[in-house]
Amino acid sequence: MGRRTVFAAVCAVAVASIYAAQPVLAQIGEDLRVPDAGLGWIVAAGQLGYLAGLAVLVPLGDLVDRRKLIAAHLLLTAIGAALAAAATETWLLLAGLVLAGLFAVVVQTTVAYAAALSTPEERGRTLGAVTSGVVIGILGARVAAGALAELWGWRSVYLALAVLLVALAGLVLKTMPPDPRTGRTTYGQVLTSLGGLFREPLLLSRGLIAFFLFASFGALWSGLSLPLAAAPWHLSTAQIGLFGLVGLAGALGAARAGRWADRGHASLVTGGALVLLAVSWLAVGQPSLWLLALGVLVLDFAVQAVHVSNQHLLTAAHPDRTSSVIGGYMIFYSLGSALGAAVTTTAFAAAGWTGSSVLGAAFAGCAFAVWFTAECRARRRSAGSARPSSGERNPAGCR
Repeated sequence: MGRRTVFAAVCAVAVASIYAAQPVLAQIGEDLRVPDAGLGWIVAAGQLGYLAGLAVLVPLGDLVDRRKLIAAHLLLTAIGAALAAAATETWLLLAGLVLAGLFAVVVQTTVAYAAALSTPEERGRTLGAVTSGVVIGILGARVAAGALAELWGWRSVYLALAVLLVALAGLVLKTMPPDPRTGRTTYGQVLTSLGGLFREPLLLSRGLIAFFLFASFGALWSGLSLPLAAAPWHLSTAQIGLFGLVGLAGALGAARAGRWADRGHASLVTGGALVLLAVSWLAVGQPSLWLLALGVLVLDFAVQAVHVSNQHLLTAAHPDRTSSVIGGYMIFYSLGSALGAAVTTTAFAAAGWTGSSVLGAAFAGCAFAVWFTAECRARRRSAGSARPSSGERNPAGCR
């Protein structure tokens, strides 16, 4: 249990370094004189760094001692966070966030290491605990960041992250067993294997769903602080951060999606959750805090339900290459998150929160279209067979 807690803490703090800016964007913009239309790039910078890390750093986990690799990446993430905390110019802040995002892919290495250290009987519980750390880091960071920024300003958020990351690096080295490697696989071979996965229909379809899914997710969380800080609500950064608790409740409620997927309903869960995602934007776009909170709750539930279902299908299809297939899938996730973060503030500057809500709903509609098209193709390919090739009992209601 102590080992699971350390792994979950590593994931929570590392992923928080990417999302901590979201509730304090207005404060950062005021301090560094960044216009509203450009604030989205502050969040997108970390996502773009994360994208690069997924492609070039995650494969290292198959080649070197993961205990040392995790500690090194935590320290380098801390350097990025410290650079962001000290930034007096926008370009320096962006450089720090890109660096932090690049090495925040330590999350993926940690997940793989946790799975490797677990017995088959406990692997599911271990991965569940580690994944909960990721969810807590993404959504809980908003609450903590809002509270810290209210007391000591937005720079204190990144300073606190840097301190926590350094402490966790030492804890990993002290408490985790060595992870020696004796294989002869080269870095080039691992990258080639990862590249081959992008030609497979299952990864492409689930990846595109994730792309639009997290673009919609990013459109909400990267733009939400702007209307909440403005008239008529004028909420403080601490109050804005509390919306993370609403999102956290919704996301953790989606944990049951994994059980539904185990019973062969991953595709139905995906389709239903994508409908909920689109509908949630009707509440999010209303001029009522209660409706907005309800919309956030439903939206985060839908996003995590789809995310869990996607990963279930991919790992079931590639049980011998789970790290590679999840790494490839997360590239789509990172691209979508960066897109949503970058364009939602532009839409807000042009058409207010209504514009951002329409954008988020459009992304949800695109994700549903990809899911429906992919499931119809799977139904046609599996026509005449007893078991669909996608591994689903009920692919889609298409003819």
